[in-house]
Amino acid sequence: MSCLDTLGSYGLRSLGFGERLLPRSDFTLCDQVVLIGSGMLWNIYFGVLALMLGFFLATAIAVGKLSRNAFIRKPCEWFVFVFRGSPLFIQFFLAYEAFVLLPKEGIEIFGITAETRWLTRAWAGALVVLFLNTSAYSAEIFYGALRAVPKGDVEAADAYGLSGFARFRRITFPTMLRLAWPAYTNEAIFLFHATTLVFFSGFPAWQQQGDALYYAKYFADKTFNPFVPYPIVAAFFILLTLCVIQVFSMANARLNRHMPDRAGRIRYRPKVIR
Repeated sequence: MSCLDTLGSYGLRSLGFGERLLPRSDFTLCDQVVLIGSGMLWNIYFGVLALMLGFFLATAIAVGKLSRNAFIRKPCEWFVFVFRGSPLFIQFFLAYEAFVLLPKEGIEIFGITAETRWLTRAWAGALVVLFLNTSAYSAEIFYGALRAVPKGDVEAADAYGLSGFARFRRITFPTMLRLAWPAYTNEAIFLFHATTLVFFSGFPAWQQQGDALYYAKYFADKTFNPFVPYPIVAAFFILLTLCVIQVFSMANARLNRHMPDRAGRIRYRPKVIR
């Protein structure tokens, strides 16, 4: 089987398309790269959705922590404290056990039965945990940025007659993003790396449609050589990290498009003669 045939057979196997049976022997480097790359689709799925949903919850929690109302501020503070203070690995196991204890036939709410069985699957339950975890870390980043918003900007907004949500949308929120974006970029990178913990959590892979680490362990167990599949996983995550950095750098340039470019363009000038 050529590498193109392998790509066509196993390229989307982690999503349920292509060959159902995994290769049993005579593993080639192409087999390992294609299948591990197929599993990376789940890592990207977990990271992208958790990051997108967590952004909005983190913003709300950060604003809630600044509230003078204790009934709003205290729950936000405890949410951040619990999810930042406990290991993500433990959160996976506690969430899985809690979802398993839910009745499989569903929960009746106002006469409507809500299905709960899907929460025990990795695509949903693990996503919930990652979503809550990154929301807590991002909320603390946004909270610090909100407190660092210059008072002069707020006073200028008041002078122009902006108040309430209009001031937050046009002044406070954009300034918060500019201040928090470098740290938020690091949180995004850490979140994508944390998706590898889904393999070790209690959430099972459905029909052998696992993530990158699932296929890496399969090849390591079959070949008794971990020095090929695991470096492939590391290489894929390095490429993914470069993509995340590029996307966030473009967003950062957009956020700071009105700022003068003082650094200028970096040029390589080797010193031939000292």
